[in-house]
Amino acid sequence: MPLSGSFGALLLRGLLAGLIAGLLAGVVGHFVGEPKVDAAIAIEEAAAPVPDHAHDSGTGHTHGETAHGDEAEVSRPWQKFGQFLAGALAGMAFGAIVATAAHYARRFTALPGHRLVLGLGLAGWVAVVAVPFFEYPANPPAVGDPETINERTLLWVAAVLLGLVAVAAGVSLWRALRSRPESLRLVAAVAGFVLIVTLGYVLLPGVNEVGADFPATLLWEFRAASLAVSTTLWVGMGLAFAALTEWSDRGGTRVAETAATAG
Repeated sequence: MPLSGSFGALLLRGLLAGLIAGLLAGVVGHFVGEPKVDAAIAIEEAAAPVPDHAHDSGTGHTHGETAHGDEAEVSRPWQKFGQFLAGALAGMAFGAIVATAAHYARRFTALPGHRLVLGLGLAGWVAVVAVPFFEYPANPPAVGDPETINERTLLWVAAVLLGLVAVAAGVSLWRALRSRPESLRLVAAVAGFVLIVTLGYVLLPGVNEVGADFPATLLWEFRAASLAVSTTLWVGMGLAFAALTEWSDRGGTRVAETAATAG
């Protein structure tokens, strides 16, 4: 049955689904991503010059200090714990966005509710994760010039906007060709998406700040872990949102049948 429920109900479902997915992403990040971050930090600290006072005392870096000898603003244990909080907040934010999109999208489609939210979750993953990743993949702490972080952040935002435009174009083509065979509609939608993404990749400037001495294996393992965390967030949210929607629809159907029988 089509997606049902008020906007408030959809929003609550989205927030709950995002919370679940964010915590799952935090678990994946803790066991898959954090070892790669620790390895990158070790490389960064090993390559950093030792401060004069460290030579004088004969100690070097102590636990909890940065590569430049200053105390870290947030210790690594707190950083590892904070990723669960960050994942939960990000998941709830994305869940609210998907719920809002579902509220408006259901006016233009007769898709069952669980399929609609699954489709929106997939579209969100493609636009927010996949398209930016293949142009500007994540880098570990030891990679990148701190002075270019603002520029790199803006480029990543531009890649996200590119993904959103490409997905919107693909959906628009699919809807515009509704009278055509589904195979043709699918080919046209995918072609439109690929064309826009390719054009965007050509126009966006490249960023390559990875040093030649940085281990290539660790770099790709870190990027794969980053992709795994982001994918867990979006897949988990889509599945949880779909499950909550289907459960809500079944509950509503049972209530309606009971009322009809009683009448």
